[in-house]
Amino acid sequence: MSFVHLHCHSEYSLLDGANRPDALLERAVAMAMPALAITDHGNLHGAWNFHEKAHKKGIKPILGFEAYVSYGDRRQRERAPDAPADYAHLVVLARDLVGYRNLVRLTSRAYTEGFYRRPRVDHEILAEHSEGIIVLSACLSGEVAKNVELGRYDRAREAAEFYARTFPGRYYLEVQDHGIPGQAEVNAGVFQLADELGLPTVVTNDAHYLRKEDADTHDTLLCIGTSALKSDPDRLAFYGQESNFKSPEEMAELFPDRPDLMSNTLEIAESVGVQFEKKHHLPGFPVPEEFADDTAHLRH
Repeated sequence: MSFVHLHCHSEYSLLDGANRPDALLERAVAMAMPALAITDHGNLHGAWNFHEKAHKKGIKPILGFEAYVSYGDRRQRERAPDAPADYAHLVVLARDLVGYRNLVRLTSRAYTEGFYRRPRVDHEILAEHSEGIIVLSACLSGEVAKNVELGRYDRAREAAEFYARTFPGRYYLEVQDHGIPGQAEVNAGVFQLADELGLPTVVTNDAHYLRKEDADTHDTLLCIGTSALKSDPDRLAFYGQESNFKSPEEMAELFPDRPDLMSNTLEIAESVGVQFEKKHHLPGFPVPEEFADDTAHLRH
């Protein structure tokens, strides 16, 4: 069965993603994947470059980013009362050109209105710019998964209901298996939510580097980004996690009794169609009446 990576970080996830777009695309071609998404942290910096290169490789590009969602008002710098963290993660993908433009608006407002340590959006502007966007519930730091992990199932359900209502037919619950302690229990809670609310589910791998042997290089990159020593046991690290760009066969092995998790990634890829038209927009300079033409005006 084929598969499409929908949660993948490139080098534009600065000092966190170790994947170069060219290498990602070559790997996707080698694995006969029909499409590929890049979902960098809080930005669309690599979108245009990735879009052009993907088409040349015969891969459908899926443009998006992994948003930082404030648990309260994006403009507030204090943590919202009883919030489990400063922010949650959310994967947002452009289904069409309208959706891409809404992603541009979201990331721009995140930097100009919601920036505090990270460029943050909130429920308010997600609802304002929801058209044309496909949403995945993200990793263990996602709003749904984090509340499930903390035993706050009602709040996880409220979050899922908000996104399902805001992005009707375009919201997918996301499961991953990196072997992290407690992740299986969170996945069980996510599956329960999906059954109760009738929501589709997808499997992703949160790919931060290309191959398993790149894990140590990526670990060094994280140390640079967090100003930490590799000898520090309390630093941010991906110990034991297989956050590499896995093959369809490897992904199918994670949840062998749930083929829908794989087929739903293909369903999302098939529904996406973002096409750019390259135009040059030059400013107009009216020629004053006393000059015969542009050349005479320029000489003057």
